[in-house]
Amino acid sequence: MRFTPKSLAKAWLQAFRVCRLRLRGAAIAKGTRVESGVAARRGWARGRAGTVTVSRDCILDTGVVLDAFGGDISIGQNVFLGPYAVVYGHGGVNIGERCLIAMHCRILSSNHTVPPFGTDIQSQPDVLLPTKIGRDVWLGAGVTILGGVTIAEGCIVGAGSLVTRDLPQGAIAYGSPAEVKGYREGRPGP
Repeated sequence: MRFTPKSLAKAWLQAFRVCRLRLRGAAIAKGTRVESGVAARRGWARGRAGTVTVSRDCILDTGVVLDAFGGDISIGQNVFLGPYAVVYGHGGVNIGERCLIAMHCRILSSNHTVPPFGTDIQSQPDVLLPTKIGRDVWLGAGVTILGGVTIAEGCIVGAGSLVTRDLPQGAIAYGSPAEVKGYREGRPGP
């Protein structure tokens, strides 16, 4: 293999981006590609630092935000996070292996407390709601996953959908709120 100045510059830039995230406390495994503008923040909450863990051979595309806010974000092997996808890990987010998460998706794991009128919402603690995304899930462009939702293995969620409740294995869902409209061929029984 012959190295050119351009290929060397690309390799150096890639190593720099990964190193920058690691210096901020993110655990980025070997083989993960990090594009420009990716942010990973651990944050502090409840007296502890959050964690951001990205397994091998993932792609974090341009502008991805992984913000644990003192919670935990765990991303399995071979996951693609498309441009400007945002993952907030207050209550914990676990993304399984081989997921395809398209551009502008939002994955949340908390909600705000709703206080009585006259009490500032911002002054209230978050309600922590762990979010789990199984292996081999495809989220179309602009999907929002609310806190506390579990998306089982092999699901497909259509572009622009709002997922407010759990989805069973192999489901094909879309809409706002997302509803199961069918199942992938060959899916094992419920």
